[in-house]
Amino acid sequence: MTIRSRQLIALTLPTALSAMLNNAYRVIDQQAVQWLGVDAQAAIASCTFILIGYYAIYSIISAGTLSLVARAVGAEQASEQQRLIGNALTGAVLIGAVVLGLSGLFAPAITHLLGLSDAVADQATIFLRWQAAYCLPQAIMPTLDAIFIAYGRTRIVLGLQIIATVLNIVLNPVCIYRLGYGIGGSAMATGLSQAVAALIGLLLLRRSFPFRFRHLGFDGAVLKIAKIGLPMCWGILMFSLVYGAMLHWVISPLGAPVNAALGIGFSALEGFTWPIFWGFSMGIASLVGRNLGAGDVTEAKQAIRLGFKLLTLTGLLVTGIFFFGAQWLCGWFTKDAQVLAEAVRYAQILAFAQLFVAYESLAEGVLSGAGKTTTIFYWSAPLNILRIPFSWFFAIYLGYGSAAVWWVIGASTFIKALGKGWSVRSGGWQR
Repeated sequence: MTIRSRQLIALTLPTALSAMLNNAYRVIDQQAVQWLGVDAQAAIASCTFILIGYYAIYSIISAGTLSLVARAVGAEQASEQQRLIGNALTGAVLIGAVVLGLSGLFAPAITHLLGLSDAVADQATIFLRWQAAYCLPQAIMPTLDAIFIAYGRTRIVLGLQIIATVLNIVLNPVCIYRLGYGIGGSAMATGLSQAVAALIGLLLLRRSFPFRFRHLGFDGAVLKIAKIGLPMCWGILMFSLVYGAMLHWVISPLGAPVNAALGIGFSALEGFTWPIFWGFSMGIASLVGRNLGAGDVTEAKQAIRLGFKLLTLTGLLVTGIFFFGAQWLCGWFTKDAQVLAEAVRYAQILAFAQLFVAYESLAEGVLSGAGKTTTIFYWSAPLNILRIPFSWFFAIYLGYGSAAVWWVIGASTFIKALGKGWSVRSGGWQR
């Protein structure tokens, strides 16, 4: 049966809302530790890109799982579904244990690489060590979410995220202040809340899907999963490193107001709009994977055409909100006149890129569902890296300031959208 707009929205909206709640973790933790002092808040903020890096490594398993499980679902291969899910969950546990073990062991060295010192470094070290002790469930959840998305059961993903978010809000003050664990209690609250969500998710998986715990283990399937997931991992890691480099060489030299504007624009504004695009991307990936598994390319193309229409409308809506609502939106996050002016400039310039962010997310969904993640990497990593020298050249060397940085980001987004869109139009994903 041909998919309709209502069906696509029903598939993608829960994923988008789930991503919004997942992004809210940083805001919740930042708010929860504020009574510990500025050093604790700075430590939490400084660890953001480290945690993004960890998520990138976890995506080695989660990205490949979505594509392969969706294909097995479409092909109605129950035994292959069991094999893939067992390998994926086992791989997620193993990779999470290695990453978090090394993170706890080398926490002081990591904080040194971040350029932290004194009390902030001490707080960040404590946070990373408690995170290593309690946050293994955070390594499992992306893969668990990918499995449910592959089946098209995105409401389960949203439900689990709601449980985790509510528990995190409740447990943060308990662990930080009532139990007296300080900044470590923030990591503890995150780990415990994710553990409850992961346990419920595993029980649902065992009860309602063709999976039993005896299917856990390794065979050749984990290599197939990792082959698809590795390009996504490198892409996310590269993205994190690029923004770190831009902060060091371009943003910070332009002054604190520009630095603050990036935080408002990237985390607050795009932190709420990007999950909408990501939700559509994951929904399209699920549909493409399942239809390719079923050998129905025509239905996959229909889903892509429908996704294009809906994302065009969404992208134009976000463009209008960013451009015309910039002053009001940014005013919620700062009362400083300089910071507000810079944040408005960010929002209004990046408004012109939002339609292409939408198209890029659509193309990534198609390519991810088809397992063509290497194509995504080739069109993402080089253009993200080029943001560093071009931003420096126009903003610092030629003296055009922060506006040049935002225009460079927008221009690279436009090119990435064109490249990934061309890859979809060429039809290679169908094979």
